[in-house]
Amino acid sequence: MLIVILYVIIAVFAPVLAPFGEREVVGQQYLPWDGEFLLGTDNLGRDMLSRLIYGARNSVGIALVTTLITFFLGTSLGLLAATLGGWVDQVISRIVDVIIAIPALIFALLLLSIVGTSIVNMIVVISFIEATRVYRLARSVTLNVVVLDYVEAAKLRGDGLFRLIFREILPNITAPLVAEFGLRFCFVFLAVSTLSFLGLGIQPPTADWGSMVRDNATLISFGDITPLLPAAAIALLTIAINFIVDWMLHVSSGLKE
Repeated sequence: MLIVILYVIIAVFAPVLAPFGEREVVGQQYLPWDGEFLLGTDNLGRDMLSRLIYGARNSVGIALVTTLITFFLGTSLGLLAATLGGWVDQVISRIVDVIIAIPALIFALLLLSIVGTSIVNMIVVISFIEATRVYRLARSVTLNVVVLDYVEAAKLRGDGLFRLIFREILPNITAPLVAEFGLRFCFVFLAVSTLSFLGLGIQPPTADWGSMVRDNATLISFGDITPLLPAAAIALLTIAINFIVDWMLHVSSGLKE
């Protein structure tokens, strides 16, 4: 939790914490670490530390927005399919099966090559693909609830669809959905970084950890670990969120040490 809070603080206060501007060229290319440039400069002479700080805002912020859209879309469709059943469930589930059958990264690269590379297009494409995974979980846990007696009693009482979902079903499936939100954020975060590394995600000169690894990868040949810093930032946040999700699942399950 402390690691996640630290990332949030860095993302929110990036303009205050960064010693230089996000796109400001401050020196020659690939300057070594020193007192002025604590992490050296990148392939265009921009301060690596500043780019790393601004990258927290861009990478984490875009991943969070994408995850929220993904979760809203997938959960809504999963609840509707499981609650209504019948042809609605069959149609949505078969479409989801087709999308899931295609490897996610290849599908994302194909769609982005068609619609073009931009932040909005990337968010839409990743949300569309990842929502299918959320849909399957939401539908599965909802199916276990809709057959229970209190849901049947609510139907006999005449409760409408939305009242049934928000009062009877959703409160009883919150724990697995919250855990899925954390895990899905990790997958979305890695997807954003991967697409940026491949050149189809966040476009320069916007700072992004995935593209920073690609742009400065040549330094690894000279024994410089600078390109590994944004990769380590991605890994650290992913691991921290996974630990939080594990703890939440442990607490919600009622298990004791």
